[in-house]
Amino acid sequence: MGEEPVDESKRATLRRFAALGAASPLVALADSGSDSTAPDAIAGYLSRTPGAHFSKIRDDLQLGTGETQHHLRQLLTKETIESERDGEYRRFFPADRFEAFERTALGYLRRETPRGMIVTLLERPDATASEVADRLDVSNPTVSKYAGRLEDAGLLTREDGYELRNPETLLLLVVQYADSFGPDAIAFAAAADEHITYKK
Repeated sequence: MGEEPVDESKRATLRRFAALGAASPLVALADSGSDSTAPDAIAGYLSRTPGAHFSKIRDDLQLGTGETQHHLRQLLTKETIESERDGEYRRFFPADRFEAFERTALGYLRRETPRGMIVTLLERPDATASEVADRLDVSNPTVSKYAGRLEDAGLLTREDGYELRNPETLLLLVVQYADSFGPDAIAFAAAADEHITYKK
């Protein structure tokens, strides 16, 4: 009975993120006694994609379900990473790197419509609900629904139109992790200096 063929694509993906994980000062897996690069790969992946949920980690790293569960449990036990429930998802983060507001924001930035709303309001703080809806090509009720969720999460206020809370923090998160969000965030990050207000 022959050996199973090596999946070179999976191996390359794991090695790339494992290098990031091994280089991170937050990751200390040298005493794990495992030859697997998967733990370092997960840690490295989360350093670049904080707030990812289980399925995204598994799929992007081309890991099996059981394998992903096993290594996430190990990393949580070692307190290399942390997690928190976000609606139907459990999101994972490098340990001790993000404040509560940032973790919440990252969770919403990983959802297409809320991210689009945040990016739009960072670009145009005076945008109306209808203008946000037109920009995202969604209905006004859809924008209203997500605005309510963003408000409940502490990321938005609707007291006088739509206004982001802690826009500087949101801007920094979008720019820093733009590559892990999508084309809208990447395009915003490329011109982010136009949206930064310097206070004297």
